[in-house]
Parts: sequence; C-alpha cells; structure tokens
Amino acid sequence: VQLVESGGGLVQPGESVTLSCAVFPSMGFETMAWYRRAPGKQRDWVASITSAGKTNYSDLVTGRFTISRDNIKSTMYLRIDDLAPEDTAVYYCNYFGRVLLPWDQGTQVTVSS
Repeated sequence: VQLVESGGGLVQPGESVTLSCAVFPSMGFETMAWYRRAPGKQRDWVASITSAGKTNYSDLVTGRFTISRDNIKSTMYLRIDDLAPEDTAVYYCNYFGRVLLPWDQGTQVTVSS
C-alpha cells in the first residue's frame, strides 16, 4: 500500500486549505488518520475517520479541522479553515489503530503573511 499526500503550500493566515491523501491500491475498510509534525516537535495524531465515516479529532486541534474520505476514490481529505501560524507543519496520512505503513514525505503547510 502506498500513501501520497498533496495539497499543501504557503498560505496566509485566515485562509483555508484542503489536503488530500491518495491510497494505492485502496483504503479498503481501514480507519485512516492525519498526523502532523510542527517544526521542532514530534509527530502528532490530528484526526481519524473510519470506513463508515465516523470521525474523531485530537484535542490539539480545534473545530477548524474537518476530516473526510471518498472510499470510491480511495482518497482522504483534511480541510483546515482559518489557518493560523501554529498550523504550520508537515501533514501526513496513515492508518490508525494498527501497525502503520512506512511514512510518505507528507505535504508541507506553511502559514505566513
């Protein structure tokens, strides 16, 4: 199984971004999750979503984060609204609650004016 994250970039405070995670060949019935590593910090779990669409969010993130998935496209998403500088991080996707896949390079989100 291969993970490919995309959608990051340089964004201004207050803007929104939607990150994508394509899973090849398929997510199947796996619970998937987003993680992030801010500069100088460890990688933290951000949010997870079951194959049925049940979501769970870390206390580290606020209501500005929305996780979703398209099982037909085998793609997971993370929308972040009202971006703030503290959201600057490399965002990764992976399984949740089981042995993780090798980490992909992630997608960098930099929030700066």
